[in-house]
Amino acid sequence: MSGKHITDQQVRLYMEFRRTHTREAAAAKTGLSTTTGARLEADPRFPSQKQTPHGRRRPDPLAAIWDSEIVPMLEAVPGLRPITILGEMLRRHRDLPAGTRRTLERRVRIWQAIHGPERDMIFRQDHPPGKQGLSDFTTGDPLGVTIAGVLLAHRLYHFRLAFSGWQHAEVVLGGESFVALAEGLQNALWALGGAPHEHRSDSLSAAFRNLNREAAEDQTERYEALCSHYRMTPTRNNTGVAHENGSIEASHGHLRAALEQALLLRGSVDFAELALYRRFVAEVVGRANADRRRELEIERPALKSLPPRRTADFEEELVYVTRNGGFLLRRVFYTVPSRLIGHRLRARIYDDRIECLLGGELVLTLRRGRAPQGRAMRGRTIHVVDYRHVIHALRRKPQALLNLVYRDQLFPRVAFRRAWDALLAAGPPRTACRIMVGLLALAHQRGCEAELAAELEALLDAGTLPDLKALEAKFAPASSSLPHVSVALPSAGTYDALLGNDAVEVSS
Repeated sequence: MSGKHITDQQVRLYMEFRRTHTREAAAAKTGLSTTTGARLEADPRFPSQKQTPHGRRRPDPLAAIWDSEIVPMLEAVPGLRPITILGEMLRRHRDLPAGTRRTLERRVRIWQAIHGPERDMIFRQDHPPGKQGLSDFTTGDPLGVTIAGVLLAHRLYHFRLAFSGWQHAEVVLGGESFVALAEGLQNALWALGGAPHEHRSDSLSAAFRNLNREAAEDQTERYEALCSHYRMTPTRNNTGVAHENGSIEASHGHLRAALEQALLLRGSVDFAELALYRRFVAEVVGRANADRRRELEIERPALKSLPPRRTADFEEELVYVTRNGGFLLRRVFYTVPSRLIGHRLRARIYDDRIECLLGGELVLTLRRGRAPQGRAMRGRTIHVVDYRHVIHALRRKPQALLNLVYRDQLFPRVAFRRAWDALLAAGPPRTACRIMVGLLALAHQRGCEAELAAELEALLDAGTLPDLKALEAKFAPASSSLPHVSVALPSAGTYDALLGNDAVEVSS
């Protein structure tokens, strides 16, 4: 057809048709003219074989400096970027056109491919069923999740089987610690119902970064003991080589993407409490695992059986409850019921909680706090306070609230803090302390913390100070009177009538 170039495929078809057809028929079937057919028969080469190479359409802007200046720079420092080289060349040669960046980038790329240093390679691995499980941590901050309106700074512990892709994820509030690894790994294995032959991690470098040599060796021994309990061989990838843990590193992005999409469908990133967010993560991961049922059924028979019980996934320390109504643990002060003053407790430290045992009995569980990091925060103590532990003593000494070191942490909700600020600004401190302690006692005794906080919010928004007596009357238990019950005692003759003739015969 006039105006169009002939392709190699058209020539191939023409020659094929020409074996059994005339020139005219073969040209018509191929979409060529008879003249073109005659020309192809005279010179049967393909069009691609007849093309002559094109020369440069403009002078090479790098011809004068490529071999003499740029190549020596690349040979001396192969990692130089083209933009760096261009900046140096523009500094040396003012007349060099500034629009040569693309030409330089293309030329450097070709030079590196031919003369550059050897590059590292990734070797794809074949993962037999049940052979390997992998653990790693990834940040969850980009999700922007909030708990009751407060941004949740957290990580996600991530476990994955290399063959089937079955995975487990859970929320970690602290850093990449051994406690978080041990608890998350055991939760994953018991949810799976078996253990792989080998467990791979990323050297736990983040967990060991701030430890001295003795502590790091202790953590290593505990990690090896954890794997030994489940008869897994512990392995680690080389420090700083993330792709050696690629079977789970790559899936971090898929996990976060799945959580982001699920949050979008949910319509909100805010959760009323942390337990609801943990359940949300478990549901998202569970839906992903449902698509891997077939692969998991192949891998499950190759897994090792679990031991009869779990091993320790916590750290343990002894603490002493002082007259201050609590104990100090790792620069964090925790309040406990005053009945425990003078006792020595065994504190089991988990990632998100502290379990306190008196003897061998669990007496209470506390939310875990973490001391602030950094040189400026060194030596500072934070407080984890439950107002229920101290309110009975505060009622006897309400003025102690004014300068209490953990006063700000004592208020369970923002509404109580607002009420304290308003009372302190409106009247004498003595009155403010008395009313505030009374409000906390009311919330504890009536179990109406949330309802009382809502009532305080409404009063403060209306510009009214809380009235303790009115609130005590409002949240007082409903009075009820006992019903009057009248009991009529029957006469003895009534029983004779019920017995009938039998009673007469017995009496005779």
